[in-house]
Amino acid sequence: MNYTKIEECKQWLKANLSDERYRHSLGTAECASKLAEQYNLNKDRAYFCGLIHDCAKCLSKDKLKSMICKCNDLCDGELINPKTYHAPAGAMLAKQIFCVEDEEILSAIRWHTLGREDMSTFEKIIFLADKIEYKTRPQEWTQPIRNVLNEENGLDKALLICYGNTIKSLVDRKLKICKTTIDIYNKLLTELIFD
Repeated sequence: MNYTKIEECKQWLKANLSDERYRHSLGTAECASKLAEQYNLNKDRAYFCGLIHDCAKCLSKDKLKSMICKCNDLCDGELINPKTYHAPAGAMLAKQIFCVEDEEILSAIRWHTLGREDMSTFEKIIFLADKIEYKTRPQEWTQPIRNVLNEENGLDKALLICYGNTIKSLVDRKLKICKTTIDIYNKLLTELIFD
């Protein structure tokens, strides 16, 4: 990917996303870049991925559903919450609109909402940047997550907090929980607490 086309990507996103979603995309890009630098990964690549991670948010729920029904990697229960449809659709759109061929960028976009077991460090960074960016996410929710990032196993500890918060929020709102979310939470808890 030629990262010099960032301005063109920004113009497309600004034209196709709401103002708040565009600000969130910029915040995610900045956060992803900082996390990538902290974990010795390419910060330009992370910035680009963070920038375009929500590119499919502009599409209708019906369009998103028709797109993701063509995916061959839908996980158990992934269709139960329309709020997550944009992630797999976003990976498809990133290929079409931005000509992304980098499989790890596509995978990070694909899994930035639900996550998956055994995510790469890059995928974890994009997942977390989406949750803790400064421009639109409330600090009282994000600060405890940021606080553990400098600790040993910081990325996984931050993920555990994110998944715990997500599960609580879904229960409080009486929404269905994808089995993958529970499985990832249990695996992280086992690895971090019981090792």
